[in-house]
Amino acid sequence: MVAAKHKPPKKKKKSYTNQNNLFALISKVTQTAQSFLSQNDLTLLPSQSLILDSLISSTSHSLSLLLKPSHPLFLSSTPQHNSWFHRFISSTSVSDSRWLDAFRMSNPSFFHLLDLLSPSLTSSIPNISPDFALAAAIFRLAHGAGYSSVARRFGISPSDACRAFFVVCKAVNDNLGNLFELRTDSDRVVVGFGFNSLPNCFGVLGLAGFEIEDESLSKNRFLMVQALVDSEGRFLDVSAGWPNSIKPETILHESKLYHDIEKSKELLQGPSYKLNDGSLIPQYILGDSCFPLLPWLLTPYNRVNEEDSFSSTENAFNCAHNRAMGLFGDAFGRLRTRWQLLSDSRKWKRESIEYLPFVVVTGCLLHNFLIKCNDPLLRDKGVSCVEKEGDDVLASEGVVDESAARIRDALALHLSKVSIRR
Repeated sequence: MVAAKHKPPKKKKKSYTNQNNLFALISKVTQTAQSFLSQNDLTLLPSQSLILDSLISSTSHSLSLLLKPSHPLFLSSTPQHNSWFHRFISSTSVSDSRWLDAFRMSNPSFFHLLDLLSPSLTSSIPNISPDFALAAAIFRLAHGAGYSSVARRFGISPSDACRAFFVVCKAVNDNLGNLFELRTDSDRVVVGFGFNSLPNCFGVLGLAGFEIEDESLSKNRFLMVQALVDSEGRFLDVSAGWPNSIKPETILHESKLYHDIEKSKELLQGPSYKLNDGSLIPQYILGDSCFPLLPWLLTPYNRVNEEDSFSSTENAFNCAHNRAMGLFGDAFGRLRTRWQLLSDSRKWKRESIEYLPFVVVTGCLLHNFLIKCNDPLLRDKGVSCVEKEGDDVLASEGVVDESAARIRDALALHLSKVSIRR
């Protein structure tokens, strides 16, 4: 018998050595990148520093999992007195454009907001100074930054960054709610639309959606926001948190806006506007086609059959209506551009559904606040009145209100005469 030949075991020492060398090299590169970020965080744009920070953080985390537990790699927060924000304040002036880059608002607007919110912030977060709490929350809203990234920039813990964000959101809702001005500055709203040849108009009503990440559903899921916007792009009324499985008409009927108009009669009860031909136009809102036509909610003319054409007066109304609805799209486009946490490219996790409406309202109030402060608008292309899920939202098919149809016809005739004179 021939003895079986046994192959000698492969030597793994060299393999382990190469692996350790690779880990050491990656660790050194990561530490070098972190050092570069620390030395240049005041000159890099926030978008640049956040991308680099994310790469460093993910690499450090991966290495920590591969290396021995006794040699973890992590990114720690610097103390507040030496944090990015402390150095940022020390190195910037009142007119420094870096404030707009970092916080989407000017230095004067930030400190005006701080004055308004400081009492609420001081009592709610005693261990963090109000300026750090406000700046941390605004930075997250402006850039969609995670709590760990925010914590490292402001010298606080991730849990404190989370707490600061929601405390600031609550303070904004509690102290700036008067900036939804439909009830307090209606004269300004009407005058603004009057310049657009829309007499007695009190706003433009539409829907916007925020996508929810839900792998259990085959179709996209959205949380809907019903909002009323004026001619300057300010939000006059916001009702957030409706699932897109609910019909727009139902959202309208369940909203406080509908209650205050139809039930309590608190809104749109002023005098009618008399047109040149003697027709009376009551106070009204322009609404997207997914809403029902009501005496106070005027929606566009729709074709019953595809081959039917619109009359000249119907065309005049629809053109004016379409331009007005563009104000809604522009307002949400600017909102999402300024506050990247609300960007239409972001998908929210299911566990975020509970507080997303709260964040949306905060963003809308701050949007109004910055318009009032005359801060520069951050422009982006507008969004459609019903975003993304628009293919699933059809024109309302409810019974046509005859009184509403007469009002719309009278306004359409007025608009057609205005367009001819132009």
